[in-house]
Amino acid sequence: MSDRRPVIVGVGVSDYPRAPHLDVLGHHAQALQRALADSGIEKSSIDGLFTADAVIPGMDTYSVPEIAEYLGIEYRYADSTYTGGSSFEHLVQHAALAIRAGLVEVAVITYGSDLYSAVGRTLGTGGGDLRPFGMRQYESPYGNSVVGSYALFAQRHMHEFGTTEEQLAEVAVSTRAYAAHNPHAMYRKPITVDDVMNSRYVADPLKLLDSCVVSDGGGAIIMTTAERAKDLARPAVHVLGSGVAQTHWSIHQSPTFDTTGAPRAAADAFAGTGLSVDDVKALMTYDSFTITVLLLIEGFGFCKQGEGGPFVAEGNLRPGGRLPTNTDGGGLSSCHPGMRGMHLLIEGVRQVRGEAGEVQVPNCDVVMAGGSGGWASAIGAVLLGSERAA
Repeated sequence: MSDRRPVIVGVGVSDYPRAPHLDVLGHHAQALQRALADSGIEKSSIDGLFTADAVIPGMDTYSVPEIAEYLGIEYRYADSTYTGGSSFEHLVQHAALAIRAGLVEVAVITYGSDLYSAVGRTLGTGGGDLRPFGMRQYESPYGNSVVGSYALFAQRHMHEFGTTEEQLAEVAVSTRAYAAHNPHAMYRKPITVDDVMNSRYVADPLKLLDSCVVSDGGGAIIMTTAERAKDLARPAVHVLGSGVAQTHWSIHQSPTFDTTGAPRAAADAFAGTGLSVDDVKALMTYDSFTITVLLLIEGFGFCKQGEGGPFVAEGNLRPGGRLPTNTDGGGLSSCHPGMRGMHLLIEGVRQVRGEAGEVQVPNCDVVMAGGSGGWASAIGAVLLGSERAA
């Protein structure tokens, strides 16, 4: 019987953080080319296409058939699930299931965004071409924005648990410490807690340095069976488990402002693996804002609810800490092209393979990638591991 366990055998990122020479499709194509070269698999072998593009006014968006045509992929299985920034954690789960079921032999998950070049830095602030649509029409008249929505979570966390602005600032400081080693990161100069505290407020209590960058960028992931991976030169990274959960979409529908669906997503990801948070050597988690990291660290179970502030203040996220987090520099310093869940997975693969250079985590056989879409709304958790951990 062939071994149909789903594995990742190739990854690639397109040029970032600024790539005015590429449009959306160009990012898809460049990332795919690099992932194929990384995997050693021919494009003609791909029979599953998984992709999601943000619906953002001012940006070009494309359907699965259009992307397939441009990339030259003739698929027999396709998926375009969109859950915001966590879309790609969802898509890894779906691709893994399709591979196990025999519906797909070689899957590609692709993403492309020219967000910075097309829209600029107004995204999230309520400016530019971001007209209200869908349920947002009930919030926009009151001046709420993306960052304003996350500020509600931060204010509630501070009120409920005594979290401080300085503790939030430590998240940005630790992430920048990794970005210093990434030659492609948008910002590499080390910062201090005081630097974060002295940056201007964007939406109280979140400041400029509590907020992610806006960039261009894209990525691609090649998945196949463990059986087929035996013939490839690069080590396979196993998809050990996955889980997703949604509590709301619009911020005014959030049932609470101090928790997310992360506990349920993590529970499903760990179920049946024999693993726990203690086995996770590194975390690649969504960091649209510093409060996002605190919410997810607590929700995934790396510390108790309300203890995220002290946990990060102890330096646990920094290089050499108990839980190295976002080792490529994260969305806070490296890149955030609109939906950063793809980059969480790719950096996780690099760590498991032992290819992270100066920020390589020792004995990194299990990594969690934790995506958050919308307004801390749709959560996706994927456990990646080496053959030893599988």
